[in-house]
Amino acid sequence: MKILLTTILALSISTVSFAQNPDKALTRVSYNFTHIQDTTQKDRPYKENMLLLVGKNASVYTSYDKINQGLARKKQIEEQMKNQAGNTNVSITVKSTGYTPTSSTDYFYFAKENKFFTKERIYNYYLVEEPTTKSNWKITKDTTSFSGVHCQKATATFKGRKWTAWYATELPFQSGPWKLNGLPGLIIEAYDDTKTVSFQFAGMENVTETPNEPTKTSVNSGTQVTMSDGGVAVFSGGAGGVNSVSPYLESEIKLPADAIKATRQELDKLKEARNKDPQGFMKTQMAGSNEGIITVTGYAMSGTAGPTLPKIVLNNPIELPEKK
Repeated sequence: MKILLTTILALSISTVSFAQNPDKALTRVSYNFTHIQDTTQKDRPYKENMLLLVGKNASVYTSYDKINQGLARKKQIEEQMKNQAGNTNVSITVKSTGYTPTSSTDYFYFAKENKFFTKERIYNYYLVEEPTTKSNWKITKDTTSFSGVHCQKATATFKGRKWTAWYATELPFQSGPWKLNGLPGLIIEAYDDTKTVSFQFAGMENVTETPNEPTKTSVNSGTQVTMSDGGVAVFSGGAGGVNSVSPYLESEIKLPADAIKATRQELDKLKEARNKDPQGFMKTQMAGSNEGIITVTGYAMSGTAGPTLPKIVLNNPIELPEKK
């Protein structure tokens, strides 16, 4: 771990980035995210493995589980497409074993410009610039270590909760999990005072530059992937394509060039239309496309109207009303 910290620190000193330009990724931090969404069932918290990709100026926070599920789907689709090469209308069955709901939102933070963006998918990918809210962190003298990473304690009230964060004094990055940031060191672990939301440190590794390997069997740009049972598109060329399920495993942090810029109000209206009539909404979104169709059976993927999942009771959202 000492060698890892030294390497990251050396890279951060030599890295230069400019306003929202691509930033060199230096390290990946893994977190175990736990959230008791329904306080009447505290023994059944929501759990997810998360990933923070960090550079000197920028960071992106996403779901590790989502990445791994995307890679697994990609592998299944590519294997079956080998037997259906040349067809524009392809039928594929994707096994649903191991599928669990994952977070659909990715969070981008640019420390120098103090800008924050969220990327969400509603058939297409949308990028929203969010208002930044600085947390008034109070740094204490308390220290501890997580797997050899020396950390100092800080507290703040943010988004309606009282947070405790442990940040790495040896890693001069202002980023952290979710929307927590702004400390003079990388946030390694954080939790709120009710202990119903927590980000537990699960590991860290250096990012090594590796050339992008071409996909052996890929979906042509513009090819649509739909559910054969009346569901909706899950993969398409460009944003969300089979070839772009793991951009956060690469060595660069950048805003998605193929996402549609939108306001929060516009995105909320799209979500409302989708929730009222999921299948009709997706058919409208896909209208006018003359590209090939890949029919996928047996799997409900992110943003689809496949098999119904149990409805989540959410009486304890991560963001609470600010107390006046």
